[in-house]
Amino acid sequence: MRQLGFSMIEILISLVIISTALLGTAGLQLYAMRMTKGGEFRTQAVILAADIGERMEANKLGATAGNYTVAAASAASAASTCMSSVCSASALAAWDISQWENAIVASGMPNPSWRIVQTVAGNPATYAITINWTDRANTTSARTENFSFVATRMVGLPSS
Repeated sequence: MRQLGFSMIEILISLVIISTALLGTAGLQLYAMRMTKGGEFRTQAVILAADIGERMEANKLGATAGNYTVAAASAASAASTCMSSVCSASALAAWDISQWENAIVASGMPNPSWRIVQTVAGNPATYAITINWTDRANTTSARTENFSFVATRMVGLPSS
């Protein structure tokens, strides 16, 4: 007895298996893209922390005086420009912080916040630089993950 339609059932089962595999691959690709974006945010946090650290190194007088402290903030501050005029060490520190805060806001990090705390005063001065952001928002629930990057920087004037 000859069976008809058996090849059609094999094809339908193969299509179901291939469709499931393609959906799994698409989900894996979406997860990989999300993790890549998270890695980008981490990289930006490292670069931004290094940026303010280098600004402190360039203005050691302002850094050892404690002018680079920033209370917890999530919006950029405005400062007078030091591009066209000579600034004091404290004015340069305020301008550096303003430029740095604008860079954080422009970085595209979701819900960024930051602070800079002087942990050791004097010469050399030590600062803790903290950058926070929210990542991996789950669309099916209100759960998110908060990430933080903390760097320390020691800045000192040469002793005479």
